[in-house]
Amino acid sequence: MKQMNITVIGCGRWGSFIAKYLADIGHRITLYGRASSARMRELLETRRNSLMQLPDSVTLTTDLKGALRDIDLLVISVGSQTLRTLLTELRAAGFGKGKLVLCMKGLEIGTGKRLSEIVREELGEGVTAAVWLGPGHVQEFCAGIPNCMVIDSEDEATKNILVDAFSGELIRFYYGQDMIGNEIGAAAKNVIGIAAGLLDGLRLSTLKGALMSRGTREIARLIKALGGNELSAYGLCHLGDYEATVFSAFSHNRQFGEAFAKGEQFPDLAEGYYTVKALNLLSRRYGVELPICHTVEDVLYNGAQAREAVFRLFERSLKNEF
Repeated sequence: MKQMNITVIGCGRWGSFIAKYLADIGHRITLYGRASSARMRELLETRRNSLMQLPDSVTLTTDLKGALRDIDLLVISVGSQTLRTLLTELRAAGFGKGKLVLCMKGLEIGTGKRLSEIVREELGEGVTAAVWLGPGHVQEFCAGIPNCMVIDSEDEATKNILVDAFSGELIRFYYGQDMIGNEIGAAAKNVIGIAAGLLDGLRLSTLKGALMSRGTREIARLIKALGGNELSAYGLCHLGDYEATVFSAFSHNRQFGEAFAKGEQFPDLAEGYYTVKALNLLSRRYGVELPICHTVEDVLYNGAQAREAVFRLFERSLKNEF
């Protein structure tokens, strides 16, 4: 494995873990965060957050131009709805050529666009985008629990380089073969996570099996309509991520859904809250039925009562399973 100069943008728990993981397997890592970020200030002062201690080999900086200088690879881990703004900043800072890896899951709420499409729009053809997706929570990785993940890119050479460069004892990477399916599936699993949390909050957790099965089918239909491979929904990006999203105590989306059903506040980011509107936009645009996604949006945005909305799903007309 060739040692690479890598800058990671995003000093949250996932971005910080990525920086630590890549440094631990032998790369030269710079972690960038905004000077205004409380998380970045904590890292600068203590080199740790609530979950991990950063190794001394990770360079911390709040200088974006400096962080982009002489790098082999840029890794981004920020909220999906802030990506376009960040990319305009990267362009202004001179980043217009190279390889970029997106370590986040979502769709742009106003357009339904995949994150790699936004990269192409904002940075042009000189930047090659890849995605790092799949199951795994920082808490479990920090405890030494391994998992399997996916790297995908439209550029085969980039994909091969990244799988080789990123593989370690903690994470086994698979080669993705469908950017559309992997990005849509990864984003959609957060919505299914919120639905699972609603069931938990309603004490209907036994319905999670049906949710997983039917949720995968509706997302597979959407992936196919968009031109992807519907089998991607059954891979690591979506169905393979359900244990970490539908059942885990660490899942922000599941926790958010449970809190919402109970009428409680949940302070952390739940990407599925935004993604569900983007998915339903695509549902209308491509004429694909997404009953679970429609139900989640009705509950979160339109004032539908969660229990009644769940049982309305059961009142839909009878049909074949496949």
